[in-house]
Amino acid sequence: QVQLVESGGGSVQAGASLALSCAASERPYSSHFMAWFRQVPGKEREFVAGIRWGYGSTYYADSVKGRFTISRDRTENTWFLQMNNLKPEDAALYYCAQGNSYSTSPSSYRYWGQGTQVTVSS
Repeated sequence: QVQLVESGGGSVQAGASLALSCAASERPYSSHFMAWFRQVPGKEREFVAGIRWGYGSTYYADSVKGRFTISRDRTENTWFLQMNNLKPEDAALYYCAQGNSYSTSPSSYRYWGQGTQVTVSS
């Protein structure tokens, strides 16, 4: 059973930056796909960004393109989400996830982190 442990998050003002990280308990395969999702109460969990573990190809939701950057450190089995120019609408519970291929659907991901809160005040 793979465990994903998130860190980072917190409360910031609009325009600030935050960084999230997610460490996997087992080394992912090159074919695996790592992602970040977010969720606010009453809404569905939404895809934020993803990266192919092997090639490093990245994918972003339109709402975060140009502001968020996903990256990975294969030596540490860890991936990151650098969030710049945060907006109040970015506030959510952020989850990391590991799946077998690129997908924006939460149901495609088998392993999840515990979630970390990001709060952005205007």
